[in-house]
Amino acid sequence: MALITPKCMMCNKEIQHDEEVFVQIRYPKQKGFTEIKAYLNIEGKFICKECSPKISI
Repeated sequence: MALITPKCMMCNKEIQHDEEVFVQIRYPKQKGFTEIKAYLNIEGKFICKECSPKISI
């Protein structure tokens, strides 16, 4: 799972360790999953802090 490098979906910038991000994911059907980083890398779309004002939440 270390081969996946998360990138911002708007500017394509690589997300750094300990950086604040927004993640767009579907609410999971199952309960009790343990590897949150793996789940986010597979299912999530990341938005970096610089691009977050461009979106409307």
